[in-house]
Amino acid sequence: MPPLAAKVRFMSEMISEKSPAPDRSLNLPTEFDDAVVWAAWLYYADQLTQSEIAKRLGVSRATIVNYLQEARERGIVSIRISSEANGRTTLARKLTEKYGLDGVFIIPSLDDGHLVDRLGEAGARVLAEQIKPGDTIGVAWGRTVLAVADLISLPQPIENLTVVQVTGSSTGSPDFSAELCTSVMSSRIKARCVNLLAPAVLTTRELKEMLLDEPVLKKQFELIHSTDRIVFGVGDIGVKSTVRASGIASQEDIDEYVRHGAVGVIIGRFIDAAGRPLLGDLDDRMVGLALEELQQVPSRICVAGGKTKITAIHATLIGGYATHFVTDIATGEALLGK
Repeated sequence: MPPLAAKVRFMSEMISEKSPAPDRSLNLPTEFDDAVVWAAWLYYADQLTQSEIAKRLGVSRATIVNYLQEARERGIVSIRISSEANGRTTLARKLTEKYGLDGVFIIPSLDDGHLVDRLGEAGARVLAEQIKPGDTIGVAWGRTVLAVADLISLPQPIENLTVVQVTGSSTGSPDFSAELCTSVMSSRIKARCVNLLAPAVLTTRELKEMLLDEPVLKKQFELIHSTDRIVFGVGDIGVKSTVRASGIASQEDIDEYVRHGAVGVIIGRFIDAAGRPLLGDLDDRMVGLALEELQQVPSRICVAGGKTKITAIHATLIGGYATHFVTDIATGEALLGK
């Protein structure tokens, strides 16, 4: 569809002796004496596609492309970018430069209580644009990741896709579990689903080592380590945080990490304010992708926003865990001030 920020304006001198003689073979409406003006009106005002306009005028689509280019050159059409869109683009570029990212996608900040869903929709768009045939897509867990999984759609089927769970399963709330995020996304994009057949945290380090030595888990981790792109969120460590409701660790375990400087959680792993991994007893018993392994994934899409997560998101970005970042204006502006 044509840009929503485009505005058609008609100049009197453009519809005068300077305009070419109307081609009546095109059956121009009486209010138009110029095929270029009519094509521009149909495209920008009526929002028809170029193919639809070509059919209406009885010409080729290439001709319509030329008409629209001529309309801009003659000043029949002026393109205006809204201040909001310009502001979001500027903010995205500043964040890209500050954190050394490959791309940033900014959505408007609206006080509507639906930030997770709107971030999920934006994250789904970013991921969908990247997916290629044969891709293996790693999926973390959390409310925002589930929103991405639930809202993603592909414009056309893509062959040989695999969606793999990158962290073990938890015994906490099933509403945003890793296995649910993986299953929902694979269903939405018609991909092979590979859930990680292990708990997120085991009782001892020795039990973890024994479990990971099993052939089926070895194959699953080979798949996890071959992911082409991964989607993950960022969690804070507050009293109402997702990590405290997830069941991957006890409140005492989480508090211990906080005492050692934890400010956030990504893929179940704790990081400090500088983005450094905080390793403890829990990590020795945790099953899933490690932070240094996350950094080896070619495309790492971080989808996160909200005032309670500013410090955790900043730590995630300066730690180099993301290549692409999806957030809202308010969060982005707060991050520029860090």
